[in-house]
Amino acid sequence: MKTIIKAGLLIALLGVWPALAGDFRVGVVNTERVLRESAPVVKAEKKIEKEFSGRDQEIKKLMKQAKELQALLEKDSGTLSDADHRNKERELTGMNVNLQRLQREYREDLNLRKNEELGIVLEQANKAIQAIAEAEKYDLILLEAAYHNPKIDITDKVIKYLANDKPDSGKDSK
Repeated sequence: MKTIIKAGLLIALLGVWPALAGDFRVGVVNTERVLRESAPVVKAEKKIEKEFSGRDQEIKKLMKQAKELQALLEKDSGTLSDADHRNKERELTGMNVNLQRLQREYREDLNLRKNEELGIVLEQANKAIQAIAEAEKYDLILLEAAYHNPKIDITDKVIKYLANDKPDSGKDSK
C-alpha cells in the first residue's frame, strides 16, 4: 500500500515538475568576479592605496636606511672601533625591530580597511542582485555554483548595475 502511494506521488511530481520548471527563472552570480571587476571595488582599492601611501613610503624609507646601515657595517667593519661597531649594530637591530612592527601594523590595518570596504561592496552587490531579481522576475539567484550554464550567469548585469549603468534586460537568462 505504501509503495503504491509513493509511486503515485512520484508520478504526480514527475508530471507537475516540467510545468513548474518552465516558469522558474534561475540566475548565478560569480561573486569573485564582482569583487574583482566592479566599479566600487576599483574605487575602494584606489581609496585605500591613497590612504596608505604615506605609511608605505615611510616603511620603504626605513628599509632603505636599514640597508644602508647594514652595508656600512659590512663595508667598514674593520675600520670602526668596537664601540662604534656595537652602537651601529644596536642601531640596526632597533631599526629592524621598528621596521617589523611598522610592517605588521601596516598589514593589519590594511587588511582591516580592505575588509571594511569589501563589506560595503558586498552589501551593494546584494542590493544590486535583489534589484535585478525583482526587476527581471528571477525566482532564484545563486552565489557561486559548482557548475552552471553560462546562459544563466548574470554577473555582468550585477557589475553593470554597480557601475550605475542600467542592466541589459534585453539579454534574458532562463
